[in-house]
Amino acid sequence: MQQRTIGGRSVSAIGLGGMPMSIEGRPDPERSIATVHAALDAGVTLIDTADSYHRDANEVGHNEELIARALREYGAAGADVLVATKGGHLRPGDGTWTRNGDPAYLKRAAKESARRLGVGAIGLYQFHRPDPAVPYADSVGALRELLDEGVILMAGISNAGIAQIDEAREILGGRLVSVQNQFSPAFRSSRSELEHCAGLGIAFLPWSPLGGIANAKELAARHGVFQQVADETGTSVHQVALAWQLALAPVVIPIPGASRPASIRDSAAAADLELTRDQVALLSA
Repeated sequence: MQQRTIGGRSVSAIGLGGMPMSIEGRPDPERSIATVHAALDAGVTLIDTADSYHRDANEVGHNEELIARALREYGAAGADVLVATKGGHLRPGDGTWTRNGDPAYLKRAAKESARRLGVGAIGLYQFHRPDPAVPYADSVGALRELLDEGVILMAGISNAGIAQIDEAREILGGRLVSVQNQFSPAFRSSRSELEHCAGLGIAFLPWSPLGGIANAKELAARHGVFQQVADETGTSVHQVALAWQLALAPVVIPIPGASRPASIRDSAAAADLELTRDQVALLSA
């Protein structure tokens, strides 16, 4: 599979988002394990998770533990996968999302994530979402301390604007390696952050790159030009959406969520789909 870079680490151009395997409507664990294994078989070497990817209040870290189990059961090759996890979002169990950007909390959460993942140091740890009750510099400062202490090997941020990207980069002393923002055919308002990351050489990881769990099936109906290009290339509309994002900048690494082996196999194939300049322009219009 085509490779891209996060920090100094080479990873697959398409990653796997683990959230659908652990929140409401999740499949049984065996199907989720099969999905992770299908991703690895297809050449995926980046898996995105978070301690908040769970359904019930008493199962914090459900997805982290599931990913760790899948990698163990896959065998030695699973050790080559970069697992990116996040902290700062919480789910109280009633379907809502809350935030906690307190530095002390983030540091505890990172250490708990490392324990659940079964690693001595987390490959990539990202501040999940800014907390309006805590100065952004304080939250990112926790990432700096985690880097300095060796709890995490690389640091990133999520759901961030350009000013926050620049602030985080300064606080981390140039060690910011990734920004994970929502981006898809339906959600393009973070295009400026994508381009900013491209200028800085920072990996940009689109989350919900197909429009989200509820809307991915409607991609063709809502965005006809993507179906048009899919017909031209003989591929799926989802592959076209991911290939379009890859074509926007060499720092882009989409992380489509999946809970079925067939879904991630289809998404992974997008890394080998080369769109023409005219097709990219049509999809970008």
